[in-house]
Amino acid sequence: MTMNRRHFFTGGALAVGATCLGRAESASPMEGHSDLLPDFKQGCRLLFQGDSITDMAWGRNEKDRNHYLGHSYVFLLCARLGVEMPEAQLDFFNRGRSGHAVANLRKRWQAEAVDMNPDLLSVLVGTNDARMQVNPEELERDYRFILTKSRKANPELRLVLMNPFLVQCGKYGDAQAYAPRRALIDRYCTVIESIAKDFNAVHIKLDQVFDEAAKRVGPAHWIWDGVHPLPQGHELIAREWLRAVIAKWPNRVR
Repeated sequence: MTMNRRHFFTGGALAVGATCLGRAESASPMEGHSDLLPDFKQGCRLLFQGDSITDMAWGRNEKDRNHYLGHSYVFLLCARLGVEMPEAQLDFFNRGRSGHAVANLRKRWQAEAVDMNPDLLSVLVGTNDARMQVNPEELERDYRFILTKSRKANPELRLVLMNPFLVQCGKYGDAQAYAPRRALIDRYCTVIESIAKDFNAVHIKLDQVFDEAAKRVGPAHWIWDGVHPLPQGHELIAREWLRAVIAKWPNRVR
């Protein structure tokens, strides 16, 4: 049976509960975009950088095609766009590293970002900076450094910057553990919003996405320890990533 693109986006892969993403009860998150796909050129190279939330055990042996992307939102995006855009032959790369903060990304940026020559760079980082209590000014300095380096290498590079997040469950279920770390993450989100504007990047407020999702059925349904998403949490990230990227770079397919 041939899959209809409109059904795929609105009836299945991208139909998120309205309450989760803060939209009207009857609205689809892809309303106005159900006939669209991202405008990616043939052979577009998409690089995903970050920490353990992106990493999710991606296979360091890229010849092992069963495991080379791991099992995070990166895997979900590759699967979905591989079905919807097979003729584009998109090339996905996961270089998330568990435990890494922005300063760690800076140290490996030349080899694992610039030299990979991506057409689109997506970054999700900040939760380990909060764990290490990195000053927001230091995070901003390193974040701007890596993006400037990438844009200098490729002035046409497309950027997607995602906010870090924390929900009140797991070891962060106690307000005394949750409140100070969340306050620091909120400061990072303000910094990232400013950086995204300066670099004309897609900015995805995952902190708000998960806050709204937690109001619906509780935070532990999405993120088991307050930090690391469960499969449905990764699905939320993938859906919001696609919604935001299509809104920025739409390509009408119907």
